Amino acid sequence: MTAPVFLVEEDALTGVFPGTVFPLDGPEGRHAVSVRRLRVGEEIVLTDGSGTGVHGTVAAVEGKDHLDVAVTSVRSEPEPRPRITVVQALPKGDRGEVAVETMTETGVDAIVPWAASRCVTQWKGERGLKSLGKWRATAREAGKQARRLRFPSVADLATTRQVAGLLAGADFAAVLHEEGSTPLATAPLPETGDIVLVVGPEGGVSPEELAAFAEAGAHPYRLGPSVLRTSTAGTAAAALLLGRTGRWG
Repeated sequence: MTAPVFLVEEDALTGVFPGTVFPLDGPEGRHAVSVRRLRVGEEIVLTDGSGTGVHGTVAAVEGKDHLDVAVTSVRSEPEPRPRITVVQALPKGDRGEVAVETMTETGVDAIVPWAASRCVTQWKGERGLKSLGKWRATAREAGKQARRLRFPSVADLATTRQVAGLLAGADFAAVLHEEGSTPLATAPLPETGDIVLVVGPEGGVSPEELAAFAEAGAHPYRLGPSVLRTSTAGTAAAALLLGRTGRWG
């Protein structure tokens, strides 16, 4: 079994090298000591979530929330090529967190929550901020569980206009749609740059939204003969693209 991953603050691993002893405390230290019950000599990985990872072993455990990590190696993971962003319309209930979790485990690089016109769920005020916080926390936890060194970003809630702007700047942009005439499996893909996929809500992407996205250069593509739920379509499409682009080589 691979070593567990724990998240540290941004830039905390700057200047760390083999032979360094790195202290892990706070919530992550508590989780390592009191939940995972790591002991001296066990392997551990620390990451800043932005591509830098430290491999080491537990050198000492103190109290309920502190351990020291003896660093054995440092790894820097390059930016993925091509980069895959999924624009996810807000699903009902907790299906949004399910989508974020599985897309993170699969390997998506960025997630953009989208307030589509046919979304039943609406993020407004404090409730919206709380929901966004849950998505971001889910991405962090799923990133650790998947042993990733580079966690996906979860953007602020986007409007249709903002999504269209994102699509216009992509090297390949697609709207997943059951009535799309072209299969995503045969679409020409770039070797580098940005791929952006749009996943609509349970009620589907409206004609007005499809028109706005088409004007931005994103056309409808279908995944297969079955219609997937909005909370699973992004994961299935990402897996397909990760295989086709060689990132799952």
